[in-house]
Amino acid sequence: MKTLLYFLLVALPVLATAQTRPNIVLIYADDLGYGDTSAYGATAIKTPNIDRLAREGLRFTDAHAAAATCTPSRYAMLTGQYAWRKKGTGVLPGDAAMVIDTKQATLASMLQKAGYTTGVVGKWHLGLGPQGGPDWNAEIAPSPNHIGFNYSFIMAATGDRVPTVYVENNRVVGLDPADPIKVDYTKPIGDWPTGKANPDQLKMHPSHGHDMTIVNGISRIGYMTGGKAALWKDEDMADVFTGKAVQFIERQKAKPFFLYFALHDPHVPRVPHPRFVGKSGMGPRGDAILQADWSVGEVVKTLDQLRLANNTIVIFTSDNGPVVDDGYKDDAVVKLGSHKPAGPLRGGKYSNFEAGTRVPFIVRWPKQVRRGISNALVSQVDFLASFAAFTKQSLAQNDAPDSQNLLSALLGKTGTGREHLVEQASSLSIRVGQWKYIEPNRGPKVSAYTNVEMGHDPDGQLYNLSTDISETRNVAKQYPERVREMSALLQKLRPSGASR
Repeated sequence: MKTLLYFLLVALPVLATAQTRPNIVLIYADDLGYGDTSAYGATAIKTPNIDRLAREGLRFTDAHAAAATCTPSRYAMLTGQYAWRKKGTGVLPGDAAMVIDTKQATLASMLQKAGYTTGVVGKWHLGLGPQGGPDWNAEIAPSPNHIGFNYSFIMAATGDRVPTVYVENNRVVGLDPADPIKVDYTKPIGDWPTGKANPDQLKMHPSHGHDMTIVNGISRIGYMTGGKAALWKDEDMADVFTGKAVQFIERQKAKPFFLYFALHDPHVPRVPHPRFVGKSGMGPRGDAILQADWSVGEVVKTLDQLRLANNTIVIFTSDNGPVVDDGYKDDAVVKLGSHKPAGPLRGGKYSNFEAGTRVPFIVRWPKQVRRGISNALVSQVDFLASFAAFTKQSLAQNDAPDSQNLLSALLGKTGTGREHLVEQASSLSIRVGQWKYIEPNRGPKVSAYTNVEMGHDPDGQLYNLSTDISETRNVAKQYPERVREMSALLQKLRPSGASR
């Protein structure tokens, strides 16, 4: 009896701490723009579940992905290191090796050490396996499970890239060993038809590129053969990912958990479930946004049903800005109407302008996070240092070299964010307060493929976002000293190896 009493006296404080430590759910949309939700002013489309998070939480107006494309944004978000510091972190093919070193600290490994059960569900796009890429027919390592995640259910890259299969905890789901998968991004393999040679077999045609192996009536980037029993069906992808996210929450409801739920919507190919088709009036892209909102709603509903909402920090954001035509003829341009995916911002995915990295960003933690709007300058690269401080974890000197502790800003305790932020696209830009400097670039003004304004200028650009949020007036010639100061700061940060 004395032994039991002693155990209770020792264990109860620990259990109480575990039960009161909040869960963390990070919902990461794909190619969702600053103006794509009604929470951020859209009127042509309604996103009630995202709106609810904004209404019950803190909506940021100057929050950024670390880059204007997906792989570098995800790399920086998980590692706390600007992706432009590391070679090989550009947009990856589907057979790329893992770009995060297993010895690196990640958001997941840090939270794992803090006592969280960690899971990732959805789009990965950070590579898998060793140098040379993964063996899809064996155990895949390294994988998310080797950099801090206890559980993973992912797609290797994107929906428009092969292999078109799911990977759960290091193994391709549903793979028949008698039908091994082969993938190649340099030359055709096998006898599967391609979109280029067999357009009559397509239910969605490419607008540029995306004309290699056909899977489910859609031609992709890259060549693939084998694994027929494991192939995904695009129309069911959101249901599959959302179901896995909900199951993870249900399994972990009794102890603190971190869920990184990486939506595929509204990335191409936009093939939403039939129950969403035609509902937006804006074609597949709008329908995919409605589907993304549904996925958010299912997660929030699960937290409500399990009575976890009050003890769960939910963050909703996107990996980069919007793109309308990104490789398929899906009526996204024709049916866009009055909708402005970037809202008042200029540019979009791939662009040096603000719409490349400024994204929707909402934090909800009932009774803890102040409701309302924050104008603080924050970045996803700051998650690691901020949540390390939140969970009282120490970071080594070389960990998360560009991540800053912005916990007070994220929780709404202050309206002050970063002093400066480097934005990555085809060039680097730097923000200092409301001033933005874009370094010189001689590239095309507008992308010939996506029709996105790229923000290139051979002389560099300076904008005062407080009076010109749409970046229409380059004032570099009026403020040459400010240009020199910001250019010098950018050049100082570039070789430094760290900004923290």
